Amino acid sequence: MNTPFIRNHQYNLIRKQAGLLQHALATSADPKVVDSVRAGVLGKISEAFPDAGKLQIEKLGEISSLKTAEQVREYLRSLEPFLTEFPHITEKQLAKLFPKNKKLKIPDLTAMDYRWITYLGWTDIATNQLFLVYPVDGELAGVQGKFTPANKKSTCFLCNRQEEVALFTVKVRSKPANASPDYYKAIGNYLCLDSGTCNRNITDVAALEKFIHDALGGPAS
Repeated sequence: MNTPFIRNHQYNLIRKQAGLLQHALATSADPKVVDSVRAGVLGKISEAFPDAGKLQIEKLGEISSLKTAEQVREYLRSLEPFLTEFPHITEKQLAKLFPKNKKLKIPDLTAMDYRWITYLGWTDIATNQLFLVYPVDGELAGVQGKFTPANKKSTCFLCNRQEEVALFTVKVRSKPANASPDYYKAIGNYLCLDSGTCNRNITDVAALEKFIHDALGGPAS
């Protein structure tokens, strides 16, 4: 039985590393160069799974024996049954995450393939609001903020790729103990306008988790 253990961002990292190996196999006639790339690829993948068990390590390590570009593509396909799914969520649950938004625009949840989601994100163009949902300590957390399209490509702080972005600005929920009633603090960063694109690109969740914790007012993990 295939027990899922690969999260979407980890699969993206594997796919990126596999692309490097595929390129080396297709362009280099020097076995030493290919072996060096292969070793580097395996090292990056291993770093992404520090808690992997014996069978999982064996499955991930199969990439080190691949000899052709087609074998690399087949390897990636073979990993799909091991993908974990983003927690399934209902419209009612989403509404509870954003209780102050009485006219919350809900994305089409039935059209989503939860295997390919690291975070759930969508925009409400009418209100210039962007919504982001991500599991924190076993519970889904929601962050809402203003988005201002940059009208150009720039580096997304989550996926670290050049894409069409918007400035995502979120009001921090917590206040210092002695803060005045009108205390206000906001954090912001450039984020992909299209969360689907971002979810296909993201290979690490450290920036995402720090942003969520900062926005909620908790300690960064």
